[in-house]
Amino acid sequence: MLRLASASLVGTAIEFYDFFVYGTAAALVLGPLFFPSFSPLAGTLAAFGTFGVGFLARPLGSAVFGHIGDRYGRRPVLLASLLLTGLATVAVGCVPSYASIGMAAPVLLVLLRFLQGLGLGGEWGGAVLLTSEHAPEGRRGLWSSFPQMGPAVGFLLANGLMLTLSSTLSDGQFAAWGWRVPFWVAGLLALTGLWLRRSVEETPQFRALAETGHRATAPLAEVLRGHWRLLLLTGGALAVGYAVFYAVTTWSLAYATEHLGVHRSTMLACIMVAVALKGAATPVVAVLGDRYGRRPLCLAGCAASALWMFPFVALLRTADPVLMTAGLFGALLGMVTMFAVVGAYLPELYAPRIRCTGAAVGYNLGGVLGGALTPIVATALAGESGPPWAVAVYLTAIALVSLACFALLPETNPVVVRQRTGPDADRGNDGGDSDAGKGQPALGTTSL
Repeated sequence: MLRLASASLVGTAIEFYDFFVYGTAAALVLGPLFFPSFSPLAGTLAAFGTFGVGFLARPLGSAVFGHIGDRYGRRPVLLASLLLTGLATVAVGCVPSYASIGMAAPVLLVLLRFLQGLGLGGEWGGAVLLTSEHAPEGRRGLWSSFPQMGPAVGFLLANGLMLTLSSTLSDGQFAAWGWRVPFWVAGLLALTGLWLRRSVEETPQFRALAETGHRATAPLAEVLRGHWRLLLLTGGALAVGYAVFYAVTTWSLAYATEHLGVHRSTMLACIMVAVALKGAATPVVAVLGDRYGRRPLCLAGCAASALWMFPFVALLRTADPVLMTAGLFGALLGMVTMFAVVGAYLPELYAPRIRCTGAAVGYNLGGVLGGALTPIVATALAGESGPPWAVAVYLTAIALVSLACFALLPETNPVVVRQRTGPDADRGNDGGDSDAGKGQPALGTTSL
């Protein structure tokens, strides 16, 4: 399990490195380089617009790669998604600026960002199923939290490199070529990830489906026909996690550097400390999910997020590194209380035959609802001057919507469910085919 989980974590970290390095570049340099005729605010909004394209591509990627995962196995998804994202990221670092090729520059940027999102949309489903379908029942949350630590590791890699470059290069050097280096490094990371994943074994659940001939013929159609309500609920439930994360890591970086006069190196350091603490907290929260259930932690995380958004904005406005870091970490702590357990939670909601598609589409739908627009909306709401209280209102509203969605979802931890309802409560959903995979409602599926 440690070898499998480590391979999953490394691959996810590399994929999210590719995705996050773009977000940091969008906050710092892409506006002036690719949208030079815009005002500073409009240029930032345009750069964040290209950032959002990646989120729009993620559900499509999860549908495409989910079909592969449910029809041909989880392992091919792990390799193909990593290769696609790595190639697209390296290509971003090679795109000439607007000054060199005119409108072709932002067009290429949008296209490559779309391909990044397509690959990342497939990554998550394959990574979490690799661990969750191999993991023992009582530790499924813990092992499934390894790919959930990948985003924190990827963010630290991306921004650590950005911080080093921005600290050692002049502003002119960073804008001319320094920002491109992290994109080129993605190629080496992708090769490393492919090497680590080359010997990963297929999961027991998929092997059983293949041997019995119970694989879904059209998994996306089956999910949409029988589980559309579940998809909408999981997308709405996860929206707040994405909104908070990108408000902390992307919008706050742009806001602090442009409006508060905080040096980009200082702000990157504050964000990295908060994200590192979030990553360290992930397995701890996941163990609590194995003991007390997935749903209570998700509800607690939503409530904490709703309560913390105004303190988050107030602490950010101080421009004091210690206070800003405290505000950032408080926001991410609410977020990780949910996201540490969803690696086990979402797969447990679906039968094995449609699990790769259902879990991945639901997860990435949350990215569209919460992550794609948050940097753009927050930047627009913050305006040119004054405290950005409207941003806190916006994030609080999303947290309350997500709280309502989680309240409508069931508990899925099989150990907890049996304690509450008896030993036969989840019989029939133990890794084989089930009614939940044949078009019936999946809101009672409780076991892999």
